[in-house]
Amino acid sequence: MYVRDVASVSDAADQTVGYALINGKRSVYLPIIKKADASTLDAVNNLKSSMGMLKNQLPEDVNIRYEFDQSKYIERSLTNLIHEGILGAVFTGLMIFLFLGDSRGAIIVVLTIPIAILSAVMVLYFFGQTLNIMTLSGLALSIGILVDEATVTIENIHQHMEMKKSKQRAILDALLEISVPKLLILLCILAVLTPAFIMTGIPRDMFIPLSMAVAFAMIASFIASQTFVPILANWFMKDKHQEIKKIPRKRVLFEKFSLNYSYRIRKWSTQSLSLFIVYLLCTGTATCLLLNFVGTDVMPISNSGDFQIRIQATQGSRIEKTEQIVKAITEDIKVMLPDNGTTITSAFIGMHPATSPINPIFLFTSASHEAVLQVSVNQEIYKNSMEDLKEEIRKKINEKHPHVQLNFEPMELTEKIMGQGAMTPIEVKVGAGQLKAASAFAAKIESNLKEISYLRDVRIAEPLEYPTVEIEVNRDLAGQFGLTMQDITRSLITATSSTRFTDKNLWVDPKSGLVFQVQVQIPEQIMSSEEMLKSLPLKKGNLRPLLEDVATVRRVTAPAQVNRKGPNRYVTIIANVYNKDLGTASAAVKKAINDVGQPPRGINVWTEGTMQLLDDTLGSLLTGLAVAIIAIFLMLSAYYQSFKIPLIILSVIPAVITGSLIILFLSGSTLNLQSYMGIIMSIGVSVSNAVLLVNQAEYYRRNRALKPVDAARLAASSRLRPILMTVAAMLAGMLPMAIGIGDGAEQVAPLGRAVIGGLIASTLAILLLLPHFFSSLMSKTTIISPSLDPDDKESQFFSNQTT
Repeated sequence: MYVRDVASVSDAADQTVGYALINGKRSVYLPIIKKADASTLDAVNNLKSSMGMLKNQLPEDVNIRYEFDQSKYIERSLTNLIHEGILGAVFTGLMIFLFLGDSRGAIIVVLTIPIAILSAVMVLYFFGQTLNIMTLSGLALSIGILVDEATVTIENIHQHMEMKKSKQRAILDALLEISVPKLLILLCILAVLTPAFIMTGIPRDMFIPLSMAVAFAMIASFIASQTFVPILANWFMKDKHQEIKKIPRKRVLFEKFSLNYSYRIRKWSTQSLSLFIVYLLCTGTATCLLLNFVGTDVMPISNSGDFQIRIQATQGSRIEKTEQIVKAITEDIKVMLPDNGTTITSAFIGMHPATSPINPIFLFTSASHEAVLQVSVNQEIYKNSMEDLKEEIRKKINEKHPHVQLNFEPMELTEKIMGQGAMTPIEVKVGAGQLKAASAFAAKIESNLKEISYLRDVRIAEPLEYPTVEIEVNRDLAGQFGLTMQDITRSLITATSSTRFTDKNLWVDPKSGLVFQVQVQIPEQIMSSEEMLKSLPLKKGNLRPLLEDVATVRRVTAPAQVNRKGPNRYVTIIANVYNKDLGTASAAVKKAINDVGQPPRGINVWTEGTMQLLDDTLGSLLTGLAVAIIAIFLMLSAYYQSFKIPLIILSVIPAVITGSLIILFLSGSTLNLQSYMGIIMSIGVSVSNAVLLVNQAEYYRRNRALKPVDAARLAASSRLRPILMTVAAMLAGMLPMAIGIGDGAEQVAPLGRAVIGGLIASTLAILLLLPHFFSSLMSKTTIISPSLDPDDKESQFFSNQTT
């Protein structure tokens, strides 16, 4: 007897368990995953260059196309950096020119930007960093900051040249005068970057590159301001000493403004304590109020034109039925958009084949009724909000396909990283030893979450009621027929799936050398009903017994997917957020969980996804900020040998926080990782400006023996222009980022807005209030150095005796 006598032998495909659809047509879709240490741009470019070779390996009638990649996010960030850098440099140069009326000095300052950026990129390369979204954001942020050092240098050179000094003497004296304050400024800015190193997990991995980019650019800027700037100033700047004595109109106007400013702060000099109390009350009250109105989030909401939908048909639906639903939904989405509004749609329906080498972690589906649809919207045609489009899609699908469940998932690279594999920002997991107990308690939480108006796509993610055929074997009857469980199982495997898992058999074609997997299976069209299954013979060479003779066959439901954590099984409740910040939604979710009541013994409830990441990140950010402030305080205390002066300098921090919150509230932004970094950076710059003023006041108080009130007023007047210049230059540099020019700029806009708000508020506090705080705190402070070093000439213990 031969195989052909009892079976059909054919060169065929394995069981079809999934389809890939590209623009609604069945296709072979091959995702390419890069290695962790590889560059996305390099991987994409290498793949594109290999397309010709891949085509040559395929038959002529097979078409291969390159459809989509994630490199456009990085290219978009690089384009935005270039645009913001050019605009920031132009605006910065204009600000310096307006204040000094010196086009050559403005050009010198602007030239430090490419030097610092290129130096930072080289150092990042040596540290093994790449040009990615976070390093590019750091470089874009540093454009507005790194001109501070050069601006202060150029302005101080101008001040000394206005004292009728020769150009070379003015340059040298200016450098000697501000070298130490500038070093303190650099250290203060570097100190505020410490929160990135205190973070843990993914936020740390993302923001250390950003902090490194800012730090390296600032260090390069400091070195350039001490070397490159004075050399170019000597070559290019005109000698004011030899110019016509006619004073420019701009300078006359500024001197009038400066005199008026000096007169105004003198009038308030007797109200120092009152001003300080009012300042603290105003900033404290405003901060507390604004924290209740400004929402919190992990990252700003992206308006990227790409989105991903997970679609679930009725549990147990065949892939052909699921395919029809996906095609209908795809057409519905296209109708909602203008003509040519979609660039590409790609979908995967069903499950990954069991023999597929592709890791399903990149695109997980649990059964034939599930599909994942990705849509790329042409944003040159469709300009509206993507969040509003998603809401319209939800309403449309609920109307036309009420039996379909869906949820939107992270699509952009940054969102996927932040989500750590979560399908939605909110994930509540309920675990127990028995799945029924976990799902029953999860259903109560799900019911509470559905009552929250701004939550969307609320459902239990796992299919828990998948239609199943249960076969219960009567072992007594099977034993009487001389059957074992192995005999029954072998017959069932041949009938319902195939022998590919239990009896692996490979055949090598001697002609082609190709390896074929040989498997035995009853054709699917024959085993099409419950009755056919019951009539399955179980004993070799005998028509009886049949399956129904020894077993009971009935239809039941069972979980199609079971997740475990330790010894417990768990189910996941997922939810998206619409028109509300994640912080508010997180608080509402926690309240909904508490309202259900105490979980029964043996049931655990915990949260995951971006919601949990938000709680962890905010805690580490606040801790890092506190550490940065303490580090600045100790560093300034060590330099000034006083605790009072650091307190005066750090008194600008409440103004920074209040100003940043005000502009975030007015612009509709949230407190997120980007805006937090903006607040931290504006604290660094504001502290550096405070150092400029207080250092000069302390110099007048100690070296010229002026009264603190006079020293503060004189320092404020002399440092008015450099402070206004540095702030104006940084505001100009941050303006393109804050406006959100370019695709995807909405993700870094809160950073620029936080910097602008913090700088404006802190500048007002520095110029209007800080001189009074200085005069009040230092009024009874002696000018005798507290040094204990007997070799220090300024110390009261100085002794020139030698042994």
